[in-house]
Amino acid sequence: MKSTKRNLFGVSVALLMSVTLAQAADGPESGKLEGTWLTQVAIRDCGTSAVLRTFSAINTFNSAETMIDTTAGASPALRSPGLGTWEKSGGRTYRAVSLAFLFNPSGLWIGTQRLTHIIEVTGDDNAFTTRSEVFDPAGTLLSSGCATATGRRL
Repeated sequence: MKSTKRNLFGVSVALLMSVTLAQAADGPESGKLEGTWLTQVAIRDCGTSAVLRTFSAINTFNSAETMIDTTAGASPALRSPGLGTWEKSGGRTYRAVSLAFLFNPSGLWIGTQRLTHIIEVTGDDNAFTTRSEVFDPAGTLLSSGCATATGRRL
């Protein structure tokens, strides 16, 4: 019986040490979203996941759980920076929502884009899954789309 208890104790200590070492290897900031990230976005066909186009974006997640996004995917004359909020949803996973104003080439406001992100953070890397929705000025949904992104902390 003593031998079994010693073996269980030894296994428990080994498991605890391996978890502690794995956490230390990740570093104290691992899994933290706060900061600025350069991301590579892939707009995808929602049905097939085929990549339709790619572009870069910059996302800043502030300590007060607010965010700002800018994109090279649309002219700054046609899309404002996105402003939004984020929250931790568990472990290294976060949920974020941002809104941006959309304009036609003559500068007339034509609607709003809402991006809803699920973000997984691993050290200085992240991976986004995003749903995009475009609304007219009255709030009627005009279109929706899918995207993924991978990013690196600046």
